[in-house]
Amino acid sequence: MTKVKSLAELKAMREKLQNSLDVREKSEHPESLVQVKVAMATCGIAAGAKQVMEHMMVKADELKIPCVFTQTGCMGYCHAEPTIEVRVPGREPIVFGHVDNNRADEILTKYVQNNELVEGIIPVNYEVIDK
Repeated sequence: MTKVKSLAELKAMREKLQNSLDVREKSEHPESLVQVKVAMATCGIAAGAKQVMEHMMVKADELKIPCVFTQTGCMGYCHAEPTIEVRVPGREPIVFGHVDNNRADEILTKYVQNNELVEGIIPVNYEVIDK
C-alpha cells in the first residue's frame, strides 16, 4: 500500500474511488449497462477471481465500456474457475470459464464491443422459469 503524502493526494484518491463506486454500485439502471458477475466463492478466489475482477474493472474503464461489476457466490463451475457471467444489454447472459487477465481483455474487446464469440463459454445447463 502506498503512503499518502498530502491532503490533495488523499482527495484525489477519494474522488477516483468514488467515481468507480458510482458506476459499480450506484447505477440506477443496471440493465442498460454491461453486467459482469464474478464468482467469488472459495474456489473462485483461490483461482484468482479477485485479480481478474480488478483487472477487468480497469480495462473496462480504459475501453470506456459502461459496466457494473458484481461479486457472486459459487456458480457451480468449480472445475472452470475463475468464472464470470457477462450480460450485454439486448443479449442473453454468457458464462465464461478459466478467465485470466488475457481472456478478460478478449471478452471485453471481442465479445462485449464487437459481438464476437470467444473461447471459454460454459454451456447453459439450466432453464429460467418466468412467472
